Amino acid sequence: MLELLERDPVTSILAAVHLDTLGRGYDGAQLLGIDDGDRLLAVCWAGANMVPVGDVDAMAPLAAHVRRRSRRSSSIVGSSVLVEALWSELSGSWPTPREVRGTQPALAISESPRVPREPRVRVARPVDFDILFPASVAMFTEEVGYDPTRSGGGYAQYVRGLLANARSYVVTDRVDGATAVVFKADIGALWDNLAQIQGVWVHPLWRGKGLATAAMASVVDHIRANVATTVSLYVNDYNATARAVYEKVGFTAAGTYSTILF
Repeated sequence: MLELLERDPVTSILAAVHLDTLGRGYDGAQLLGIDDGDRLLAVCWAGANMVPVGDVDAMAPLAAHVRRRSRRSSSIVGSSVLVEALWSELSGSWPTPREVRGTQPALAISESPRVPREPRVRVARPVDFDILFPASVAMFTEEVGYDPTRSGGGYAQYVRGLLANARSYVVTDRVDGATAVVFKADIGALWDNLAQIQGVWVHPLWRGKGLATAAMASVVDHIRANVATTVSLYVNDYNATARAVYEKVGFTAAGTYSTILF
């Protein structure tokens, strides 16, 4: 399994982070394996998200297994080639996707950024929840297309978990006379000296002013010095603004993701 995951860690990390749950699934989630009788061909994390990793030829038997049970996942995400192959097998039996993001460049950086830093970037603390949570909800709503609080308190619990584990970075400033988060980024996944940044967001009043570039450089610095030597992320191909920011910071191509949202 490790051999499969290490072939392409940047596009495998969302499955790899679940290795510590192997053999003790929760909420119906499972780490599935597909073999040919002699060797493991692929693995797939099957929980709230499905994340396939391994050989493309293994997607057909994986889909056959998945079709025999009720749909439990709200998305399929991972290496573009594998997601497309898996979806081609499932599309006749699963609901029509809410959105298909077919090309999401995966980027990585393993060196010092080449732009000025934002000195106000800091690791958010649990006491920051009241200012971080509205920014997190705004980010999620913009990115995914719906308010995550509409389905209960799970998203608030997720944000509290990021804070408890020192996984969120923020810049704060005054907005309408009160302290607010004007930039945020999270370590959404961490495995084998590789960190994946998720949840990047800039307050609308601060967009277009260079904050994102400088703040991302500071986040990369902190992660590489204290958490993992390689920092990765993936971005929608149509998000030209974000892609330009990451290019300025020094991120380079490391693969391609696809995401199918239900």
